[in-house]
Amino acid sequence: MRKRQVVVRREEPSRTPLTVRSVRYAECQKNHAAGVGGYAVDGCREFMASGEEGTSAALTCAACGCHRNFHRREVETEVVCECSSPPSNGN
Repeated sequence: MRKRQVVVRREEPSRTPLTVRSVRYAECQKNHAAGVGGYAVDGCREFMASGEEGTSAALTCAACGCHRNFHRREVETEVVCECSSPPSNGN
């Protein structure tokens, strides 16, 4: 039997800033020569989905045929709105 650890984070929505995350998959990093003890990548510079979002083809790169997990993941987070704390009464 395997043990699973679950982490629950509780955040107050009024105190956290509103953020927008965008994920982009860059160059392929799959080692195509791993079977013969070497190292070689195919040169695919950016992930392009083979199908529409929500399908299994959306996880396969149209350029190199690799799964999306082999591509370097870039996450950009942008703060859209910062929430302010309630005004203090001077105490």
